[in-house]
Amino acid sequence: MMWSSSSPQALAERLSVLAEGIEESRQVDRAGKVARGLLTAIAANEPATLGTVAKATARGAPAVSRSVESLVRTGLVERAADPANRRRLALRLSEAGREKMAAPSRGNAALATRLQRLAHSELRAIDRALEILERLPR
Repeated sequence: MMWSSSSPQALAERLSVLAEGIEESRQVDRAGKVARGLLTAIAANEPATLGTVAKATARGAPAVSRSVESLVRTGLVERAADPANRRRLALRLSEAGREKMAAPSRGNAALATRLQRLAHSELRAIDRALEILERLPR
């Protein structure tokens, strides 16, 4: 017996819509993790070069270059000519970059914030529903 008038198809549709919203939040979280990884690599190698950051993050130099450019534009990283080699750029965290690194990571923050608004009984119901969904054969 079903608890509501929702058919399996209607439930699947509702879950799909929710999953799409959660996936959008996860993409934002992933971008934040990539930026945090770059900031960590720069901080560990100051004055860092694009090459050392690429190696530390296991990413290609062109991707790192684009990402670092974005971090420079947002004020998290400072870039200057390396005094030892003028053709090489030295990367350092800005004060804002240091503050960002000092703040706790916000992985899944948007979803966690939404879930915090629920009553404990509602959280238990979601937990139980997730247990049931995780048991479904793939």
